[in-house]
Amino acid sequence: MTHVMEKLQPWLSAIDERPHGGPRWLQDLHDRAAARFAALGFPTTRDEEWRFTNVAPIAATEFKPVAAVAADADLSGAIYGDVQNRIVVLNGRFSPELSRVGALPVGVRVGSLATAVTEQADIVQRYLGQLADFGARAFTALNTALAGDGAFLYIPDNAIIEEPLELLFVTTATGTVPVMSSARALVVVGERAQCRLVETYYGTTNGTYFTNAVTEIFCGEGSIVDHYKVQQESLEAYHVASMHVHASRSATFSSHSFSLGGKIVRNDAFAILDGEGAECTLNGLYLADGDRLVDNHTMIDHAKAHCPSHEIYKGILGGTAKAVFNGKIIVRQDAQKTDAKQTNRALLLSDTAQINTKPQLEIFADDVKCTHGAAIGQLDEDSIFYLRARGLTYFEARDMLIHAFAGDILDRIKIEGLKAALEAELYAQLAKDLAEVDGAA
Repeated sequence: MTHVMEKLQPWLSAIDERPHGGPRWLQDLHDRAAARFAALGFPTTRDEEWRFTNVAPIAATEFKPVAAVAADADLSGAIYGDVQNRIVVLNGRFSPELSRVGALPVGVRVGSLATAVTEQADIVQRYLGQLADFGARAFTALNTALAGDGAFLYIPDNAIIEEPLELLFVTTATGTVPVMSSARALVVVGERAQCRLVETYYGTTNGTYFTNAVTEIFCGEGSIVDHYKVQQESLEAYHVASMHVHASRSATFSSHSFSLGGKIVRNDAFAILDGEGAECTLNGLYLADGDRLVDNHTMIDHAKAHCPSHEIYKGILGGTAKAVFNGKIIVRQDAQKTDAKQTNRALLLSDTAQINTKPQLEIFADDVKCTHGAAIGQLDEDSIFYLRARGLTYFEARDMLIHAFAGDILDRIKIEGLKAALEAELYAQLAKDLAEVDGAA
């Protein structure tokens, strides 16, 4: 057995030991994904898409699939506590005891993905695994092979969900054995339907665990989907996630990503604008200190004409933290009149923090407007001088500038409760990080 296969063997054993059952098409999907993961193995820094993110600590740890636990998990620390509609997936399994859903429009189906495989068979078979291609993505293949349940949301044509709906994925790592959770979500939004989704990842403990997540979102013609991702996990946890979005004609999809925890965090966001007039917004804000790493990869594929896209990612880094941003915009030959804008900014609070950024444009049409920009630096001394000249101390001036930098993303949140909770958490983390910087100085 080669050294590579020796490292993969515990993972392959976990796949072999996974529960079996369900319809034939689902078993085929799991089996194909398992075979593909075995062929791919884990990515290395020799792979272009992973050259700045070393996942060897994940590959070298023998994570065990986390078992289902009692329904009394403590969710009090979850950042968005006042949400009325919440679907909880506990250690990869839907938890009806922890979930709560108010009145929803007729025809809306929300709950367990495993149950939907049987009760909504025509929908699940049509959509599950259709966007999350695991041909070249090892972590997606691993998730597809292992995920036995997850969150399911179906919104029929013309239905409007007024209140935000949270999909809360919880890991309850206990004991000394590192555990792994395979989080899966399938969201299908019908024509002219509307919803606001909060996709939250939360850990009840501060230990080491691994969350491997895949989300697929289908936006029907004329639909409006306002999506937020909140990654709120242990500072010793590993988080690898991919979101795959398909936007049909005149659909509007927006997503705002917030990374608040994790030792190694990788967020992939892929969107295909597959109908004229479809619009996509991908924004993100992340904080990292210590020796943590946050990697954001995005791709917006303009497949049809008259499709605008907007993208702003901002990071605040301290200590020896590292960040990666890779944003790709593809404009297909038929995608005339495309208007795409991408911006990436990073604020370094120490001399040892660093970020690698790579904007990419692949344009095959000639009548387009595409722009991208990247700015990396420390706090502007002229701005600090200006504020101090008006009576602020150095620390007050610095805090104001940092908060203004983060506030540009926070102000785009349309859910007031979530916005307030995120502001409080982010500024609390910033205060802690800045206090450590001041103490070191």
